[in-house]
Amino acid sequence: MEGVFKGTVFMPDPYSRFCLPSGGASIPFSGRPDGEYIVFPGFCDVHVHFREPGFSYKETIAAGSAAAAHGGYTAVCTMPNLNPVPDSAAAMAVQEDIIRRDACIHVYPYGAITAGEKGEKLADMAAMTGAVAFSDDGRGVQSKDMMRAAMGKAKSLGKIIAAHCEVNELLHGGYIHDGAYAAAHGHRGICSESEWREVERDLRLAKETGCAFHVCHISTKESVALIRRAKAEGVDVTCETGPHYLTMDENDLEEDGRFKMNPPLRSKADREALLEGLADGTIDMIATDHAPHSAEEKSKGLAGSAMGVVGLETAFPVLYTYLVKPGVLSLERLMELLVYNPRRRFNIPLGEDYSVWELDKAFTVDPEKFLSKGRATPFAGRELYGVCRLTVCGGKVVYKNEE
Repeated sequence: MEGVFKGTVFMPDPYSRFCLPSGGASIPFSGRPDGEYIVFPGFCDVHVHFREPGFSYKETIAAGSAAAAHGGYTAVCTMPNLNPVPDSAAAMAVQEDIIRRDACIHVYPYGAITAGEKGEKLADMAAMTGAVAFSDDGRGVQSKDMMRAAMGKAKSLGKIIAAHCEVNELLHGGYIHDGAYAAAHGHRGICSESEWREVERDLRLAKETGCAFHVCHISTKESVALIRRAKAEGVDVTCETGPHYLTMDENDLEEDGRFKMNPPLRSKADREALLEGLADGTIDMIATDHAPHSAEEKSKGLAGSAMGVVGLETAFPVLYTYLVKPGVLSLERLMELLVYNPRRRFNIPLGEDYSVWELDKAFTVDPEKFLSKGRATPFAGRELYGVCRLTVCGGKVVYKNEE
């Protein structure tokens, strides 16, 4: 039956273009007509992998956008490690055509920084007018001169450079954090310096060029400190981290590919530094780095599995359960991190986009119920709070929970 919303419309710092039908007084949805619900503005994730074109066996734009809607997201930015890599207008058009055809929410593609994401020459950045920003995510741009040129070009175009910061020569074949778990279980580790050393370099280049710079998925305490200092110095920098880095560390690792991602789960001290960064505003937003792979690719343990986990369908419940409910983070601050800050930084509008949630409803994470084609999540089997009942994007229902 059609119910009428009974609950709270949550707008802590209303984004100027956020609106609800009839001022939010009456919202049709299927569910208990006497239930207590809360309405949030549409979440925005500036870092997802929808794998299409090129790797549709992992994920498609249709499946990825459906998963996003299930998680309350109405806008996402898709990373360019695709085939073809969106490094020109023609290559980007392939992805844009699929988005127009199959996406149920707003999908904004990144353009690559370098041709083929190979780090050898700049992509045709000026021609990719539809690019929300530029990134070589999955790979750090190793050449300082190349990154300086990219930042200069992005500055002239009024676009953001979003960097996956990683120094290849410091990786040494590692695949989990170079810490106590790796040492105890005989795994090759990824040192923290491989991340923060390139963050340090790129912050200097951003200061030099005046480019708008965004640091992807930070995971180390050193990265937090460097970005905090750069902001104090007036550098135009923002950054993100992921739900798993905020709620897990290497002590949660298991010998399972669903715990393998890049960057890896770091130490308890790193996680605590990330939480401090949320509290003092150093960290601007939370992004999932939703990175689906096939079941076979994730079935080879920590050493052999592909890097990446899915996150769009669990992000809000994870953050609500482990940060908001215990009082670590306010709901108002969480909305800044999931809605307002990413949209403002990446100039992504918020119109008639919202989701309806039953916050006190508990559920157990079952990856077989995901709408994403990816199933690998470190939160499988966890009891979480917060069930999305309805998501509306552009005034259209894009997800409805029929249970």
